[in-house]
Amino acid sequence: MTDRPQPILKLRRLGIDTYKEAVIYMREDCHVCRAEGFEVQARVLVSLNGKSLTATLNMVRDGLLEQGEAGLSEHAWKNLDAKEGDQTHVSHPPPVHSLSYMRSKIYGNALQADQLQAIVNDIVAGRYSDIHISSFLTACAGGRLNEQEIVHLTRAMVESGERLDWGKELVVDKHCVGGLPGNRTTPIVVAIVAAHGLTMPKTSSRAITSPAGTADTMEVLAPVDLDVPAMRKVVEKENGCVVWGGSVSLSPADDLLIRVEKALDLDSEGQLVASVLSKKIAAGSSHVLIDVPVGPTAKIRSMEMAEALARYLEQTGAALGIGVRVHTSDGSQPVGRGIGPALEARDLVAVLKNNKDAPQDLRDRALDLSGHILEFSPDVKTGEGRTLATDILDSGKAWAKFQAICEAQGGMRDIPQSPYTQIIEANKGGQVTEIDNRRIARVAKLAGAPADKVAGVDLHTPVGTKTETGQPLFTVHAESPGELDYALNYLEGEDGIIKIKEE
Repeated sequence: MTDRPQPILKLRRLGIDTYKEAVIYMREDCHVCRAEGFEVQARVLVSLNGKSLTATLNMVRDGLLEQGEAGLSEHAWKNLDAKEGDQTHVSHPPPVHSLSYMRSKIYGNALQADQLQAIVNDIVAGRYSDIHISSFLTACAGGRLNEQEIVHLTRAMVESGERLDWGKELVVDKHCVGGLPGNRTTPIVVAIVAAHGLTMPKTSSRAITSPAGTADTMEVLAPVDLDVPAMRKVVEKENGCVVWGGSVSLSPADDLLIRVEKALDLDSEGQLVASVLSKKIAAGSSHVLIDVPVGPTAKIRSMEMAEALARYLEQTGAALGIGVRVHTSDGSQPVGRGIGPALEARDLVAVLKNNKDAPQDLRDRALDLSGHILEFSPDVKTGEGRTLATDILDSGKAWAKFQAICEAQGGMRDIPQSPYTQIIEANKGGQVTEIDNRRIARVAKLAGAPADKVAGVDLHTPVGTKTETGQPLFTVHAESPGELDYALNYLEGEDGIIKIKEE
């Protein structure tokens, strides 16, 4: 009788970045694979120095790994505190019982609180592969979560991570459901509200399906990768902050779900509610304003959809003990001029500095939202918030507060400019009647946004503008000639992104 081969492999660092997915790389003729019966895409338990995680198996052929070696994705490497040459134990993982709940949801069954909590716990623990997560997200999309399930999912996501406590009864926040290019009101709102003295610890997301998220734009101006202690110092000093939510481990399940949602280009209603409110509750907010832009090419396309979403948000907030107010706004066209991190940063700074050429629509939206948030305070009467917000902005207090927040977060940065641009001209005269939000955003993404901070689109002709043949409609910005060409190639086959009615 021969001894069974030991499932021990020597680690080699391959430097493969899979973002937050744990992957192990093993030779297809590896003795452990043969002994344990592992196949490609199998889920395996990787143990090292008292730590373990579940990883997806990828197999490699001769050349990359020697016999007896294994590699790990950077995410897995860091989570296991691995070192070159460490010996790791690879085995079959214990069964993931919550997968039966996920499969039940695929067949249309409603899930209970403990079932959703088990799914979320397993996702955070890394027991779900990306295929499992995408299956769960798809099963919950298209209105397949009922109101009680949304509450259960939100609570489960809150409990999956840390929850901040600011020691105050009133802690305010805002969120826009998205779908409107250039709508970068958050940094302006935080500056106005914090300048008034309210506490607003804003955690923001990076882009999911858009050319820029608030964190992407804010990162042009200041560091956003702050951990909880650093975030707390900024808020205690300046009343507010604008940081990336992924760096503070609040509702970590949401970050994992968003990563897969981005690949699927999926943003379902129930998941949206759970995502938004779990982050706000985990951040310690007591009152939240949700901006819902409505328009034919926005994420929310009708008032009926907006009202249904508002009901879910308000009911879920009430069930979980926070005040939620929903504000519907015009989503018929992009806001401001810039679409893309650096261009949006330029616009919001112009508004804060009260520049004469600052985008008026961005200023007006920011003042509307700031006014509603200020009215959460018992010291501000209903209907007086916008006037107060205007006074704070016009006085320069908001700009001073924003600079102070940037300095507290690590120092304010200069806004970079793109080295490559191309003007797109009108092919006829008339009046601009419509701008397709989704397709103009796609141009900005194809040009390199948000990965390239300077990439994007600069709009010159909002709806209502009278144009002449050859007049600039928008300018495409890019970091490299190749990315500029990529966006321009898309434009060659697209007509009507900006509709002009001849007069």
